[in-house]
Amino acid sequence: ENSIQEAKNYENEKLHFKVHDMRMPFEEKFDAIFNLFTSFGYFDDDNDNFTTLNAMKDSLTEYGFAVIDFMNVHHVIKNLIPKETKSVDGIDFHIKRYVFDNHICKEIDFEDQGTKFHFTEKVKALTLNDFETMMEQAEIYLLDIFGDYKLKKFHKMESERLIMIFK
Repeated sequence: ENSIQEAKNYENEKLHFKVHDMRMPFEEKFDAIFNLFTSFGYFDDDNDNFTTLNAMKDSLTEYGFAVIDFMNVHHVIKNLIPKETKSVDGIDFHIKRYVFDNHICKEIDFEDQGTKFHFTEKVKALTLNDFETMMEQAEIYLLDIFGDYKLKKFHKMESERLIMIFK
């Protein structure tokens, strides 16, 4: 919600930002829908990933398209840094990364003003094959696949991103 509130500063007649549960289709239809920076795959129930794809499809105009920008799981796992410490503004963030139960997990521990904090995030390790299976079941047409933000060809083991354009 905070990010959407900040983005609203840049709205105009044609560009609008809304807080919305991505599992639910919009009543209105859009020419383009973007799901960026691995904002997919965080649900506790795997069925919600499929539901989200359907909601995106159902929220498109006849000629609209959608984009999912997801991490390339193969590249991430191959290059996973299991432990590191990052210092920001005098605070040491102790980060652990690992794969568990087909999820990529990250734990962050730090202390600020005498209070200890612990956060865990996990994202489903969805591969291109996983997305293709879900898209086929949802009757979604995958138009193109790219491996980075320069729209280079996707390579399973080398590409940093998995960027899918579909309708």
